[in-house]
Amino acid sequence: MIARVRIKDHWKEQRLFERRCLVAGGFIAVLSILLLARLVTLQVLRHDYYMDLSQGNRVRIEPLPAPRGLILDRNGTVVAENRPAYQLELVREEVPDLDSTLRRLTDIGLLSADDIDDTRKLVKSHRSFDSVPIRLRLDDDQIATFAVHRFEFPGVDIRTRLARFYPYGELAVHALGYVGAISEQDLGRIDRAAYAGTTLIGKLGVESTYEKDLHGQNGSREILVNAQGRSVQRQGALVPNLRTVAPVAGQDLLLSLDLGVQKVAEEALGARRGAVVALDPGNGDVLAFVSRPGFDPNMFGRGITRAEYQALLDDIDKPLFDRALRGTYPSGSTIKPAIALAGLVYGVVNPADHRFCAGVYRLPGSSRMFREGRSGRHGSVDLVDSIARSCDVYFYDLANRLGVDRIAAFLAPFGFGSVTGIDIGGEKPGLLPSREWKRKAFARAQDQVWFPGETVNFGIGQGYFLVTPLQLAHYTSILANHGTSYRPRLVNAVRDPVTGTVRRLAPVKGATIEATPEDWNIVTQGMIGALRGRGTAAATAGRNMTYTIAGKTGTAQVFSVGQNEKYVEKDVAERLRDHSWFIAFAPAEAPRIAVAVLVENGGFGSTGAAPIARKVMDAWLVKGGA
Repeated sequence: MIARVRIKDHWKEQRLFERRCLVAGGFIAVLSILLLARLVTLQVLRHDYYMDLSQGNRVRIEPLPAPRGLILDRNGTVVAENRPAYQLELVREEVPDLDSTLRRLTDIGLLSADDIDDTRKLVKSHRSFDSVPIRLRLDDDQIATFAVHRFEFPGVDIRTRLARFYPYGELAVHALGYVGAISEQDLGRIDRAAYAGTTLIGKLGVESTYEKDLHGQNGSREILVNAQGRSVQRQGALVPNLRTVAPVAGQDLLLSLDLGVQKVAEEALGARRGAVVALDPGNGDVLAFVSRPGFDPNMFGRGITRAEYQALLDDIDKPLFDRALRGTYPSGSTIKPAIALAGLVYGVVNPADHRFCAGVYRLPGSSRMFREGRSGRHGSVDLVDSIARSCDVYFYDLANRLGVDRIAAFLAPFGFGSVTGIDIGGEKPGLLPSREWKRKAFARAQDQVWFPGETVNFGIGQGYFLVTPLQLAHYTSILANHGTSYRPRLVNAVRDPVTGTVRRLAPVKGATIEATPEDWNIVTQGMIGALRGRGTAAATAGRNMTYTIAGKTGTAQVFSVGQNEKYVEKDVAERLRDHSWFIAFAPAEAPRIAVAVLVENGGFGSTGAAPIARKVMDAWLVKGGA
């Protein structure tokens, strides 16, 4: 008997099909729910986020550089401003071949061949999508040249920017400083986002120190672009709502400088190398800050070429060197008022006692001679006469009696051997020698010994003692204030460019030198005597005075003269001649200005520096500056 076999189970297949349909339906339902949830997320919950992303495909954000703050003198005269300028900029990711592009720009005269390497480094130091300035301040001919060849340079374009401009050229350049193109070194220390679209940054002086105040806050604007990245007004029927964030201009700086006094000081110094610093003793305001020769800061603002910069570096007169802030020189006899005051404070000198000056001084127990200066012999002099007539013999003896330790300790609070703290960078501290300094400065034991003859030279501002013109002006202001000092400053107020609100900066007091009023008056009388009668500056700075000046001449040796040799200026090379110094404050009874003048290789302080100081004081006190 044959068994019956069921070939097909329709009911079983039906149940299997139904189960599969349920699973598939459930899977489709889950996917649909997930898809719907994702659509809600994209279209509703994160609509703004993805709208911004989509905008990025057709909208480019362009930074709007903030206008740099203005710089004005104490009377409101603008000494640094902004002017519209055209500059050539390059976006690296849009340039097919950077090296070829730079070479072709050289061929049409828009770049110098010497600047190609520096330009390449500058471009590569930025992000590939940054617009990098490669040529600042194009003139009309250069703009026309590029316009003709523009189609040859994808990724290169002309932009309109605000460029820094100094209307008075090199006037007060070492105080103001300058702005220049942002370098690789600058990029390593700044916030790149804050400087997006900015091409210039402060390099020296006030421009550098107050960079944060002057820079402002950059803004931005959205620009509609096509597939090639070019700006368009609309895409099809779409007219987007483009946003703009306005930049916030930098703060304006109000300087303590008086432009009129500054001009007089620079014109008086003329073509000679040197420095002039004038301070207000009552608050530390810098009224004039001169270092000659100078340079035109507009060269850096327009983009200085390598050849131009090298010419400045190679100039034998060093126009880039700030002599007022960084030049260190022997003080010469300008230090004698402080030495006299030290003698009074320590009680080693009686101001009424006379000493006979025969033109030569010998240390007790020594045969070495220390000669009087060019004035020869003075005869019998007391302390006031010795200051007025600048008697070296008197101060040789006084310094020997004081000793180097007391001299160094007394001079330190005047600011010698340290920076004054002026509000621009790069200041040199000079050198205040002492026994301890010499032990550290020299390697050989025999050179570490401090000799009595070095103290004698110290007493007339020679030897190791070195000062800057700024330090001497600061010291003079302390003498004027009878011991009260203020930190020198070039900026005394900051102004909001929007509201016009002016924020005054409070003067900062420094160390105080303690001495009796009588001691201060004795020293002041000696300095007043320098401009009267037989005083060293009576025939130059002291003529036809309408106010009382207290001053002191100084003549600083550039090289040492042997024991049996005589210094004859006409026989000495010009750059080896003595430096000329003069310090003064006026009016002596109520000082409103303290001045220090240096003329490099200018000879006698009375003939080289003193007339310049007189012109500066007249400009402030007589011609309406004060």
